[in-house]
Amino acid sequence: MTGETTLREAIGRLDRAVDALEDAVGARLEKERDFGEAEAEVQRMNADRARLAKDLDKSEARAARLEEANREVSRRLVTAMETIRAVLDR
Repeated sequence: MTGETTLREAIGRLDRAVDALEDAVGARLEKERDFGEAEAEVQRMNADRARLAKDLDKSEARAARLEEANREVSRRLVTAMETIRAVLDR
């Protein structure tokens, strides 16, 4: 009976070890899946960042053009007002 008991105990330990291994493999696969999802999210965020940077560059360029146009309009208005004053003073 001792040999039979030892064999049963060994088979029981083997079963528990196989169960633990299956659990470990399952946990590892889940972590890899989570990592893959996180990596995909980082890629989406980088794409969004690139798009936003491009939009910001466009907006800054437009703001610079508008600022330059504003200065030109202001300069022309000052010139026009000075011309009108000069005409009225005559």
